Amino acid sequence: MWQQTEDRNADGAINFYDKLTYAEAVTSASTCNTGGYNDWRLPTIKELYSLGMFFGAEPGPGQLTCTKYIDTNYFSVGYGDVNSLSHGSLGTERIIDGQIVSSTLYVTTTFGALEAVFGFNFIDGRIKGYPTTYIVPECGTAKHFYVLYVRGNSAYGTNQFVNNGNGTITDNATGLMWMQNDNGTGVLWKDALNYAENLTYAGYSDWRLPDTKELQSIVDYSRSPSTTSSAAINPMFNCTQITNEGGAADYPWYWSNTTFSSGSQTDGTSAAYFCFGRAMGYFSGLGWTDIHGAGSQRSDPKPRSFTGYTYNGNGYYNANSPQGDAVRIYNYVRPVRSAVVTGINNQDSNILDSYTLFQNYPNPFNPATSIQYNIPQSSFVNLIIYDLLGNEIEKLVSENKSAGSHRIDWNASNFPSGVYFCRIQAGDFVNNIKMILMK
Repeated sequence: MWQQTEDRNADGAINFYDKLTYAEAVTSASTCNTGGYNDWRLPTIKELYSLGMFFGAEPGPGQLTCTKYIDTNYFSVGYGDVNSLSHGSLGTERIIDGQIVSSTLYVTTTFGALEAVFGFNFIDGRIKGYPTTYIVPECGTAKHFYVLYVRGNSAYGTNQFVNNGNGTITDNATGLMWMQNDNGTGVLWKDALNYAENLTYAGYSDWRLPDTKELQSIVDYSRSPSTTSSAAINPMFNCTQITNEGGAADYPWYWSNTTFSSGSQTDGTSAAYFCFGRAMGYFSGLGWTDIHGAGSQRSDPKPRSFTGYTYNGNGYYNANSPQGDAVRIYNYVRPVRSAVVTGINNQDSNILDSYTLFQNYPNPFNPATSIQYNIPQSSFVNLIIYDLLGNEIEKLVSENKSAGSHRIDWNASNFPSGVYFCRIQAGDFVNNIKMILMK
């Protein structure tokens, strides 16, 4: 459940007076009582991105309005406040300064040493890691953001990956199957589409290029090249290592199939992509540096022309923008397919042709974890938790279950840390998994 508007002071206008610093946005959630509820919170970047609608078009030069990247039949979001002197000596806000802040801090810094928090901008249609303080010292103040609080499902966006052992990984949280490896080289957008749609792998021929929301679903915002020496993705996946514009070891940016429009909805010359490595830019005094963070979503030409860009070799360009955003027209491909098919079981037939008890996720866990099992035909199912001594401590399922994929959560808040076993018996099928509770 979401707040409907950014108009925090209820004066009928959305402007700078409705904005909060990151610290204020976090703490003010506890005093929010919209709709009579008192459990509002600042959304994660995955929750916030769920509201994005890519029928939008960012404002072109001189435009004071745009087609916003959100369904305005339901939500009211504001432009940057062009009448505000919020930038201090830099002058007024820009029309595109409509950034909404999330609770997801970047695990390292941007612009060399600045704390950054991820946000989504429903005016220009991008995820970026925004510095929580202004870059220019004379402004002397923290950056301000619009805010939309959320309440409810706090597990939204939590992946449930399963390594299928055949070069593919299924996320049971989304019903998507992914290639474990990427395509190994940077390609133009049209070639990325062609590669994915003509791929036959692991017995499947319905691979495709993911859309932006699908691609963002596998970003791991707890990881980055600077902090974990890895891409911002679960290490179950393999990412080709590259050398970035600054000459450092890094990880690719991946194309989505989503067209990104600027100026009007019919200007479809660019496509959106996600940075699973550093989101590079050339900034005065810093040179090439990570300016938007691993896990950001930007856009670049498909391409047609490169007027205004300077070529730097290896498919990299730098743009004439305040941060000198790197422009990459040769991005990598992470094909996806749906592991959910239409039919009575509504699950992938290859996965459901046998009884399966999957490893719980997360594991280790504290205090709750999810357990998934598949049964190919209607069966009486017992799903029981045992301690290390073999004592039954909780019966999660003991009933007839229809054919298909089933999931149940176990909350172990009443049990001590240690090793536990989950045992399934369905028909003649019996299997166990080991689970580790760490408090």
